Amino acid sequence: MDHVDLLIAGGGPVGATLALALKDSGLSVAVLEARDDFAARPDPRTLALSYGSMLVLRRLGVWDSLPAPTPITTIHVSQRGSLGRTLLHAADEGLPALGYVVNYAALDRALHEALQGSGVHYLTGATVQKTGATRGYAVADFDHQGRAAQMTSRLLALADGGRSLAQGAGFTRHVRDYGQSAVVAQVGTELPHRNMAFERFTADGPAALLPAGEGFALVWTCAPEAAQALCELDDAAFLHKLHAHFGDRLGRFTSSGRRATFPLSLRYTRPVTGERTVLLGNAAQMLHPVAGQGFNLGLRDAWELGAEILATPGEIGSAAMLSRYRA
Repeated sequence: MDHVDLLIAGGGPVGATLALALKDSGLSVAVLEARDDFAARPDPRTLALSYGSMLVLRRLGVWDSLPAPTPITTIHVSQRGSLGRTLLHAADEGLPALGYVVNYAALDRALHEALQGSGVHYLTGATVQKTGATRGYAVADFDHQGRAAQMTSRLLALADGGRSLAQGAGFTRHVRDYGQSAVVAQVGTELPHRNMAFERFTADGPAALLPAGEGFALVWTCAPEAAQALCELDDAAFLHKLHAHFGDRLGRFTSSGRRATFPLSLRYTRPVTGERTVLLGNAAQMLHPVAGQGFNLGLRDAWELGAEILATPGEIGSAAMLSRYRA
């Protein structure tokens, strides 16, 4: 396939969502994914999916293949050193849950398997080297398992994460370093979570506990050197510091899984559309995880772009179609 209606650079969850949204449309869709070994060390991060994201994944036929997503029915928000709290309840919104906690690697694997059986032209081990566009078509040069190749399309969707190829050519990348890193781990607590998520604001940054299985997924933000020090502590010392930081609402912290740390920054590209090109997910924006909405925004963007394509298939990649999507 040298020419397709839609070419997606990046087969992660956002790119895969867009491809699957169009799998039965009769349009020619191709996905270029750089990874080839999906048995490699999995991503340890946990995702808090909004209720809307769950609906998208259910419509794609992926939701039921995820291993036991944990619903969030209540969110408890507090600030260290201050009185009071805020409680958000799913029942107040007439919903079964405010969101769901899933393992990133499990979601990525489920979408990968769905793509394999979708009829979409799905190339793994395909690393995009360069992209370009004219008024009539977009083009991507890529390396596929050691061989140079090229593909053109009516529309090119860049869903290649933080390494986005959309540099120059009318796109401007804006970056703000928060001076923080996130420490992530699975932790156990003395008291059950009862499907309640906790967000604790502190002078060092927010800390979140998301109900995941029988325990919690922890996201603890702090200065990079402090985050590294937390990862180097033994489990007992780490749990002691976590209790001092978070408080007594869940009793003692009883266990900790493997810890990892990620730097945090705000990165966004403007505009998010160009000649025959659109940016999605982290290629368009990367947010602080304070509200857990970065991935949800990317999933929403992919779904909305798919809907715009289905509404006007004859206008794929046109300036008018991209203007409607951008708005």
